[in-house]
Amino acid sequence: MAANMANAEAARLMDASMGKAAMVAPTTPMMLGLFSTTGSASAAGTEVVGGSYARQNLSTALPANSTNGSFTTNAAINFTNMPATTTTSVEIYDSNGTPRRAWWGALTASKTTGAGDTLSVASGGLVFSLNN
Repeated sequence: MAANMANAEAARLMDASMGKAAMVAPTTPMMLGLFSTTGSASAAGTEVVGGSYARQNLSTALPANSTNGSFTTNAAINFTNMPATTTTSVEIYDSNGTPRRAWWGALTASKTTGAGDTLSVASGGLVFSLNN
């Protein structure tokens, strides 16, 4: 799945890269969330609820540094004891008390889980890139 940068995050990065504003770093760790409706660059989707679902730490699945402006996950990320739901997309948030949405993207194929199932995002399953 290729991730897309949220508009607000893109604006922060653009302003900082052009010297218009200081870049405010996100509060780490970055967290991966599952969504039952897919958001867009300007609006969040509907997050999965129920079971023991909770956003998972994305930092453990990223390499130390980007390669040529991109990151690809290098470890699986597991969501255990899922509710019965269909997951269509993922979104990335920081860990601030009011989480900042940074990335979003639709899954290549929706994933349906039954109550108590585990949903796994495979190593290499998420790609984040600033390159076209």
